[in-house]
Amino acid sequence: MKNIVVVGSQWGDEGKGKIVDWLSEQADVVIRFQGGHNAGHTLVIDGVTYKLRLLPSGIVRKNKISVIGNGVVVDPWALLDEIKELKSKGIQIDIKNLIISESANLILPFHREMDEIREDAAGKGKIGTTRRGIGPAYEDKVGRRSIRVMDLRSEQNLDQRLESVLLHHNAIRKGLGKKIFEKDQLRKDLLKIAPQILQYSQPVWLKINEFKRQKKKILFEGAQGILLDVDHGTYPFVTSSNTVASSAATGTGCGPNSINYVLGITKAYTTRVGEGPFPTELKDETGELLGTRGKEFGTVTSRKRRCGWFDGVLVRQTIKISGINGIALTKLDVLDDLEEIKICIQYELDGKKIDYLPAAVEDQLKIKPVYKTFPGWKTSTKGVKNINKLPENAKKYIFAVEDFIETKISSISTSPEREDTILIENPFEI
Repeated sequence: MKNIVVVGSQWGDEGKGKIVDWLSEQADVVIRFQGGHNAGHTLVIDGVTYKLRLLPSGIVRKNKISVIGNGVVVDPWALLDEIKELKSKGIQIDIKNLIISESANLILPFHREMDEIREDAAGKGKIGTTRRGIGPAYEDKVGRRSIRVMDLRSEQNLDQRLESVLLHHNAIRKGLGKKIFEKDQLRKDLLKIAPQILQYSQPVWLKINEFKRQKKKILFEGAQGILLDVDHGTYPFVTSSNTVASSAATGTGCGPNSINYVLGITKAYTTRVGEGPFPTELKDETGELLGTRGKEFGTVTSRKRRCGWFDGVLVRQTIKISGINGIALTKLDVLDDLEEIKICIQYELDGKKIDYLPAAVEDQLKIKPVYKTFPGWKTSTKGVKNINKLPENAKKYIFAVEDFIETKISSISTSPEREDTILIENPFEI
């Protein structure tokens, strides 16, 4: 038995969807453990494109169990819409293959509104959220006033819980000059969909223990990337959850000894959506080329991604923070047309050289990257499935990345298609 956690080693959008899809074919159970519908995975299977936001990637495969853990914040209407959309494409979803933690916290309409109100009021200080209510929902969770899936079972309990959370939110809304949020209609709306949500509700920690006893292979699927982690990312320009691999344990209800291998998905260059520091960002023709060739637009928001050179300092740092055992290098083919390619190997801050990302955002915004330059290969790598068939300069670049980040590259993706992957090491077979 081997249980694997998949995390993004940069700012998200590393191409986790393709890798998770490939691994989910080998897994018995696929579990989402943090985030919400602010992160998306795009899967292409037999020519059909599936854009997943809340549902784990295993849901599109037969005979797999998909689980939404307690660490996920769930917009119940968005979830039901996603289920409906997938069913319209012929995907079977029922209580046999989908489980939602009874402890998962709900994203409600006033969370989305609060997200929008704050972003609009922040001006230049905006975080760049997806405006889907993720942050406010996590705030209510930590503030112990959140509505959880289990609260939908009792009308009386739901009424009390709504009273508590709206007491908080309406005080803020009044202070901001916004209309207070009425409880009665929301309670009716929640009770209307409650049976559809509750049918999937189970104690996930208990199910995971059962899966372990049955020797099932479990794939823990992370959203976003480690540099967006609320503790270890470029704070405050981060998401509202912990995106590191150890969150797979707390976000589902199993011990860290349940994790046997951590796979970090890593783009062959660097991208970021939204605001915040980005040391290797390219605001020139090369940055535009990477964005165009890499089709760098967000799955959920369609926002254009900022592009830059591969930041070895950051990836080496996230590998250490998240205990990554191997790297899946994606989008190598996007670099095919470049005359030269650079890797950031150091930073300069106030005239001094440093080999890590400082914690203070003012320092993160000031650092200057120090690069090592490599000749490009000017040859197509698209669809290559054997590392020996890559151009020599591509191999030199890959080995240089591997050497610098001090971690084995276990696979290399050479196109969005599942089959176009150079497999060096299968995490499930180690």
